[in-house]
Amino acid sequence: MTTRMVGAPVPRVEDERFVTGRGRYLDDVGRDALHAAVLRSPHAHARIRSIDVDAVLDCDGVHAVWTYDDLDGPMAEPLPLLIPHPDLTHGRTQHPLARDQVNYVGEAVALVVADDRYLAEDALASIVVDYEPLPPVVGVAAARAAEHLVHDDVPGNLAARGEQSNGDVAAALESAPHRLSLDLEIERSASMPLEGRGVVARFDPDNGRLQVWSSTQTSTGLRAALAAKLGLDLLAVDVITPDVGGGFGVKINHPWPEEVLVALAAMRLGRPVKFVEDRREHFIASAHERGQLHHVEVGFDDDGRVLGLDVRFWHDNGAYTPYGLIVPIITSTQLLGPYKPGAYHVVFDSLYTNTVIVTPYRGAGRPQGCFVMERTMDAIAAALGKDRTEVRAVNLIQPDEFPFDHGLVFQDGRELEYDSGDYPALLAKIKELVGWDEFETFRAEMAAEGRRVGLGLACYVEGTGVGPYEGAHVHVETSGKVKVATGLTTQGQGHQTAFAQIVADALGVPFEDVEVTTGDTRRMAYAVGTFASRAAVMSGSAIHLAALRAREKALRIAADALEASVDDLEIVDGVVQVRGTPGASIDLGTVAVLSNPLRYAFDEASKAATQFSVGDPGKPPVAEDDEPGLEGKDFYSPQRSTFAAGMHAVIVETDPDTAEISILKYAVVHDCGRLVNPLIVEGQIHGGVAQGVGGALYERMAYDDAGQLLNASFMDFLMPFVTEVPGSIDIDHLETLSPLNPLGIKGAGEAGVIPGSAAIAAAIEDAEGIPITAMPISPSQLFELRAARLEEER
Repeated sequence: MTTRMVGAPVPRVEDERFVTGRGRYLDDVGRDALHAAVLRSPHAHARIRSIDVDAVLDCDGVHAVWTYDDLDGPMAEPLPLLIPHPDLTHGRTQHPLARDQVNYVGEAVALVVADDRYLAEDALASIVVDYEPLPPVVGVAAARAAEHLVHDDVPGNLAARGEQSNGDVAAALESAPHRLSLDLEIERSASMPLEGRGVVARFDPDNGRLQVWSSTQTSTGLRAALAAKLGLDLLAVDVITPDVGGGFGVKINHPWPEEVLVALAAMRLGRPVKFVEDRREHFIASAHERGQLHHVEVGFDDDGRVLGLDVRFWHDNGAYTPYGLIVPIITSTQLLGPYKPGAYHVVFDSLYTNTVIVTPYRGAGRPQGCFVMERTMDAIAAALGKDRTEVRAVNLIQPDEFPFDHGLVFQDGRELEYDSGDYPALLAKIKELVGWDEFETFRAEMAAEGRRVGLGLACYVEGTGVGPYEGAHVHVETSGKVKVATGLTTQGQGHQTAFAQIVADALGVPFEDVEVTTGDTRRMAYAVGTFASRAAVMSGSAIHLAALRAREKALRIAADALEASVDDLEIVDGVVQVRGTPGASIDLGTVAVLSNPLRYAFDEASKAATQFSVGDPGKPPVAEDDEPGLEGKDFYSPQRSTFAAGMHAVIVETDPDTAEISILKYAVVHDCGRLVNPLIVEGQIHGGVAQGVGGALYERMAYDDAGQLLNASFMDFLMPFVTEVPGSIDIDHLETLSPLNPLGIKGAGEAGVIPGSAAIAAAIEDAEGIPITAMPISPSQLFELRAARLEEER
């Protein structure tokens, strides 16, 4: 029998193409295209009195210059609010080009299309805009104070207020033997993929067809948005996603202003048009995340068991809300992690500020929630003088309590019900992996050398595989090769490898014979997108089901050809054979030939399928319930999300003099159900840990009071180098299968980043004996905390 592929650490097949320079990214497309450039607001908040573009009309090489007044119909309306919610009572989105007011530095004001980007940028400098500056609202405190409004028709800058509860929190807190209050903060950051946003559009007036290439995380979503905005039939729009140099959530938002504008320009000008943002544009005109303030009231007993948990937090959603309330909803629900508080109540305010919009960034609200919950657990342990793992242990959901319903509503509108897990086993594994019980001996040894170290732990649960659906098409060629298409997009997750492994097992073909295409609406017209750690769960399941359909058809056709029972057949290495009967077999490629009755023969193989060679004269060539071709198509639509889980532990060293923070050891235990490819999962964890380290120690968006982003370049926005990321990460896995999908898998894409700030904050606090309540933290901030403690002790 063929070796099972699912579960094998197969090296990624796509990597050879990438490392040899044969990747095809957005900027490799449209070499003959005109280039678009965007004039962006220099003000965080201002009225537009007038825009004078006359000088641009005299610039050589310029083909078009547009302001809002050049748009009409749906293009003159605001961009869509993608995820409406009853609590989002004052949702607002921007226009493709600002109409009469700008609300953040970087908002699109005018578009120029020219022969090349240089000419387009030069032409932008000729546009004269008369602005009337308005008082900007920057930061959560200013938004809450509401002395000024971002949008005149949004009272208190309040886009939404969300509230959920389970149990009587007030009573639980009142009767609890112990209570604590905490105020916790996570600052604003951003994902910074290697490749920024970009789009190329080409319109064929002869057939009315628009083709768009975009560095997006949802080709089908963008397709629908473009069709709606441009007044085209859905079937007249193709969206193709080429290789993507990272997404991490920022590219799930759609359509961006540039996407609809470039498509419209291609239609109006009859020429291909391209836009590729530069790095500064990505800083000031894409999307950020993470900025939230939290207040916690917790009541607990002598064992540290949480009896009541009341959380209030304030979410900075930037100037607009195109992606709805997904981030704060996830924080409010995933904050609970693997724990079961006696009663829980949460309220959040989503607030407008004159800053870049907020959409999900890898983790999507979970890093904030994990930080809040894990800092709370550590505070309980400190108050009781208990080991931090003991406090966690008494609060964990137990294996026999699954499925566990929290009595809340998750981001997908479905119940927050955990499907499976073994959290005590995760805790035991992480303690062993990091050397928890031996750490005090290590601390004493380091102290003897004048070195200061600390140990931190953080636990999390991640909702993955969010619906509504994904689909797949599996087609067997007459050569025996297998072509697989699924609609979600790829940004480096190894889909071409993992999905091929699934097909190889389900269909019984060599792994090398499977070719996977993603993110092309010509191949798969209906899909949702790549986000929320959903690719393996959603498309993986759909691909598995589609491959089984192709297998069922192959066995049925082969049974007729071999005059055998379907029950006696198997497919091994692409050959259908009768079990126990050597020589009684037929290649899968030949079965594909037989699956398509032909009138005409095109080669030797196709002769076998022509009308005088095959078929029963007493039956139609294609049965009523069948169709030509050896292929399978299916969709997977789960009732609710599946929930992965994990725990991270980290040992840090803090320099007694400079307050520099170094990571000495990092350990991860993760449960994503059945592992399709352990090598890919560990790669995802490594990348996530690197981003978690960045979010904990380096990355922050620094706005001044005028709404100017002060560090909008890689000279000033700090990210960890390879020297700051742990050189080795100790990883262990637990596999508790999900009952919600045919493969038993859960998502893994965001796991590495979620607990980073929480674990590192705990380790720094353990080293220093100073409460760490805000992240990221820099050496200078730690130095200031030390100075403040000394001042208090005097």
